[in-house]
Amino acid sequence: GRHGSSKVRKAALIGAVPPFLLKTADNPHGIDKSVFDGIQAGLRKDRPAFLDGFLHNFYNADVLGERVSEKLIEAHWNIAVGASAKAAHDCVAAWYEDFRSDVDKIDVPTLIIHGDADRIVPVAISGELAHKRIEGSRYIPIKDGPHGITWTHAHEVNQALLDFLAA
Repeated sequence: GRHGSSKVRKAALIGAVPPFLLKTADNPHGIDKSVFDGIQAGLRKDRPAFLDGFLHNFYNADVLGERVSEKLIEAHWNIAVGASAKAAHDCVAAWYEDFRSDVDKIDVPTLIIHGDADRIVPVAISGELAHKRIEGSRYIPIKDGPHGITWTHAHEVNQALLDFLAA
């Protein structure tokens, strides 16, 4: 929204946060601030344990069977736990940034891909609403897709991207 679209030909939002996740008077279906506060509290209390649970939910590991392995979660846990503790804590506030005015300014062909079983960024208040706000956008919900759909549903995501870029 701030820089315009003169140097952008197309855009893709994959499991993205926008338009606005936080529950407010003008966004009554959003997520209560206490959820975000709880994430930050979990990171402060026992970051390694919190990240393990978070990553299991990121990939819906309990229901995806062969699409995700414990070794994948372990590898991603190693990356996450090696990140700055302060950055991990502070980035949570970006999840409830209000991007509605930016989303409303998108005027290039836009592809929105979102897992319909995303436990991290609920599709009903992110992907679906972004699609409604971005005129002419193409929305592809990924059946049974968790937040980590670029890993668990890589073929579907890549095919959608290739089709969108070729159009």
